[in-house]
Amino acid sequence: MEWPEYTLISSLFPSFDNTKTGATPHFIDGEPVWNILDPNSQNSLKSQLLDLVNSRHERNQKNHRRGITIDETKGPVVVEDSANIEESAHLIGPCYVGENAQIRHGAYIRENSWICSDAVVGHCSEIKHSILLPGAKAPHFNYVGDSILGKGVNLGAGVKLSNLRNDGTEVFLKIDGTRVPSGLRKFGAVLGENTQLGCNSVTNPGVILGTNSVVWPNTTVTGVHPEQSIHR
Repeated sequence: MEWPEYTLISSLFPSFDNTKTGATPHFIDGEPVWNILDPNSQNSLKSQLLDLVNSRHERNQKNHRRGITIDETKGPVVVEDSANIEESAHLIGPCYVGENAQIRHGAYIRENSWICSDAVVGHCSEIKHSILLPGAKAPHFNYVGDSILGKGVNLGAGVKLSNLRNDGTEVFLKIDGTRVPSGLRKFGAVLGENTQLGCNSVTNPGVILGTNSVVWPNTTVTGVHPEQSIHR
């Protein structure tokens, strides 16, 4: 099918430039951005991340910082020297934390998470199989599962990006009133640049919000929406 413009990288992340923002994942132009979350894809987040951390692991010297715990049973953990990781954070590999990123007290970074430069994972926030593009923030009591957050995205305290249907079956996207299969059993949300989610809001599995969208506090969002959409 021909995908709407607001499901593509050029629309969702217009300022994204992986030649200028440190180590960042590669998206394929013309494909819906959630394809990178398919672990069986040649361009999958999982495969790209493994290539990155395996190539950098030996020269990375600051993983074992005071007061943090690391589990590399499933793959390496790579943390850039300039990243700030506070005590009591726990990181499971494979994962990557970029330049000047902030990982705050009590954060839980699970496998296949790519935290790009200047991104923030806050107190008691959990990230799993997700990408926080440069400058994205999940700063307070957030859950981010199988999701992609663009530059300038901010999750209010308690925001949850749900990634699994109650019945455990494939996630469908609601595009222009039509249910479209995602090909994924676990799929949270794709949040376009500068999208803001209010405290305690929730996105159901398979949500896409275009750039500069706003979700009011205590709101539940479903479906695929263009730029500057407002949800209340």
